[in-house]
Amino acid sequence: MTEPAAVPQMEPEAPAGLSQTQRVVNTFVAPGKTFADIRRSASWWVPFVLAALLGGIFSYAVVQKVGYSRLVDGVISQNQSLQDSLNTSPPAAAAQIRGAILKQFQYTMFVYPVIVFLVALICAGVLMATVNFGMGGEIRFSQVLAIWFYATLPLSIAGILTILSLYAGMVPDQFNIQNPIGTNIGYYLSSDSPKWLVGLLSSVDVLSIWCACLLAIGIAVVGRIKRGAAAVVVFGWWIFYVLVFKVALAALRG
Repeated sequence: MTEPAAVPQMEPEAPAGLSQTQRVVNTFVAPGKTFADIRRSASWWVPFVLAALLGGIFSYAVVQKVGYSRLVDGVISQNQSLQDSLNTSPPAAAAQIRGAILKQFQYTMFVYPVIVFLVALICAGVLMATVNFGMGGEIRFSQVLAIWFYATLPLSIAGILTILSLYAGMVPDQFNIQNPIGTNIGYYLSSDSPKWLVGLLSSVDVLSIWCACLLAIGIAVVGRIKRGAAAVVVFGWWIFYVLVFKVALAALRG
């Protein structure tokens, strides 16, 4: 008798990955799923496009409801050394300084997506190097870049709240482009508080801490390291940024 022909075994199909919409939603409700999917695909363009679009809407709202003149006045009021320079300069020189600040605002708003992308590239490179060489992880640059863009999605909440506040009747003279919405302790300090203290407490921000936690989760999941080690990496660099770029620079500006 002839033996029956062997029936070929069908290999189980790999589970389908998340869609881009599911990734965005899960970043807020189930971040582990989003970051696990980044191991399958390191696509990052959707959160980047969302950030760029919101940045454009934010800039339009600020210009329409606050205006460039008040923005310049706000920057000057936050910088004592700049105030001293304007007070001791001839009128023509003072006008040039104000014009330079105005152009800086206009250029920044125009190239905002480029700035967001460059910041992401730098931060992703620093985090990848720290994880791979400092913590023994295995993570690719494209993966860290995707983690960065998804993990910083909660910052969009601040932009949306600011836009809504502007159109709901926020007093333009009270608008501070460096700290536009009250998601941090520094927002509620008086105007005569030490600038270094404002810089420090402005960093105690609900949304920023949320983003840092998401970064730690993403790095742990994708880089296959312990969450404690990932938290050390993320919060270590975050503390360095706060002390150097928020506190020290604010103290130098007076």
